[in-house]
Amino acid sequence: AEPMPLELPLHTPRLLLRDFAAADWEAVQEYACRPEVVRYMPWGPNSEADSRDFVGRALAAQAVSPRANFELAVIWRESGQLIGGCGLSVQSQSHRVGEIGYCLRPEFWGRGCAAEATGALLALGFEQLQLHRVQASCDPENIASRRVLEKLGMQQEGRLRQNLNMRGQWRDSLLWSILEHEWRARR
Repeated sequence: AEPMPLELPLHTPRLLLRDFAAADWEAVQEYACRPEVVRYMPWGPNSEADSRDFVGRALAAQAVSPRANFELAVIWRESGQLIGGCGLSVQSQSHRVGEIGYCLRPEFWGRGCAAEATGALLALGFEQLQLHRVQASCDPENIASRRVLEKLGMQQEGRLRQNLNMRGQWRDSLLWSILEHEWRARR
């Protein structure tokens, strides 16, 4: 069967989630270079080259068929400003597993934007990509991110011990997931 053409960009009440464009690297750099933004991330703080590379990888992924990696720019609809990025990657086609992640400018923290963006990613995963399971991981100390995942109806499954070496320090990750039937029951 031919894969269904995907419907992008994704629209939410306040946000537009669209494919990255080459020129977006500067807007990405504005937040990705900030230590407080990448505190719990296994990457960064970004140099200009890092942000250009990230956008380059996102552009390359757009051309792959069938597409398995959706790094999307998060746009604040009211102003048209790029306020962050979020992603859904298909980890396994045969097992129908995807993984989500997100990163926003601090000015937009605490306003429900991460949950709004990732809620749209879950819809992309379960409705358009026919995934069975979507997972996410977060640093145990990242309370705000844990709240986002809880708000989405994800369940904490376990703790990966010292699975990331971040800036010379071993860090644990909490693993979260939601299954298709759980997501549908919450709709």
